[in-house]
Amino acid sequence: MPDLALLAAISAGAALIACLGTRALIPLLSRAAVLDRPNERSSHVAPTPRGAGIAVVGAILVAWLAVVAAGLVGPRMPAICFGAGLLAAISWIDDLGGLALSVRLVAQFVAVGLGILAAVPEGGPLFGSWLPPWLDAVAAALLWVWFVNLFNFMDGIDGLAGSEAAAIGIGLVLYATVGMTRDPGLAALSAAVAAAALGFLVWNWAPARIFLGDVGSVPLGYLIAFLLLDVTADGRWKIALILPLYFLADSTITLLRRLFRGERFWLPHRQHFYQRALQRGLGHAEIVYRVIAADVVLVGCGWAAENGWGTPALGAAVVVVAVLLLSLAGVPRRRPA
Repeated sequence: MPDLALLAAISAGAALIACLGTRALIPLLSRAAVLDRPNERSSHVAPTPRGAGIAVVGAILVAWLAVVAAGLVGPRMPAICFGAGLLAAISWIDDLGGLALSVRLVAQFVAVGLGILAAVPEGGPLFGSWLPPWLDAVAAALLWVWFVNLFNFMDGIDGLAGSEAAAIGIGLVLYATVGMTRDPGLAALSAAVAAAALGFLVWNWAPARIFLGDVGSVPLGYLIAFLLLDVTADGRWKIALILPLYFLADSTITLLRRLFRGERFWLPHRQHFYQRALQRGLGHAEIVYRVIAADVVLVGCGWAAENGWGTPALGAAVVVVAVLLLSLAGVPRRRPA
């Protein structure tokens, strides 16, 4: 287990940088008119600054490089940090004026490719011996890019993306410190993600004073996916599946539904389960409280799955997410005549 003082220092530093940095960005982005303006697909009603990801991702990268300096992780981490920085830069340009989908996807595949190449000397194949090495790398890249985009898709209401990032980070910290597994590097990296997300939530909780923007949600999804894929490559795929299961289910089911209907799935929409809950009258905080409650159970299921309770924990996680999705979809409330 990592030195508790070091873990506390990394967490406190990431939380402080994210919190104070986000607060400082609110007036700066407002004056620069870097705003999310309400439209027919929005979930907010007033122009709100976007770009807090500059502080959040910056806090995580500083903390991760500190973990490298402390010798808790191997030499691949600077490449991962570079990939996240590349995505943050591209996404910031997109936040300011918009970039073609092709440009964003190329940047994502470049960042993911760097991550996979950096991980080859240290990590095993993602799917064990089921696939040849080249196909395993392709599958890992596709999953990584999909997670980057689904995390961005799910960043649609106050507090949702920050809460999910915090829950996944906390779940991985518990996995890496309590129970059968001891992984000080993973614990420190995950603690930084959770702490930065919590620092951001101070200003993003409903009613949000600032949004992550793509500069935050895209690289944050990239970094979280790296942690989950790294755990999977170590043979611990159950917790990597369970912790983000709500985001995976909501985004994937919504995508498949849109594909089945022949819709242009790459365009913005309001068909996610959390968006449908908002349309039927639930508030931002009410929705996120339900997600947090489910995530608390998923953290427990993830820990149990890797500590001798694999099948029951997986089954419980599926049930929890199914109940959450049904509660969000609900039955539309009738409008008074």
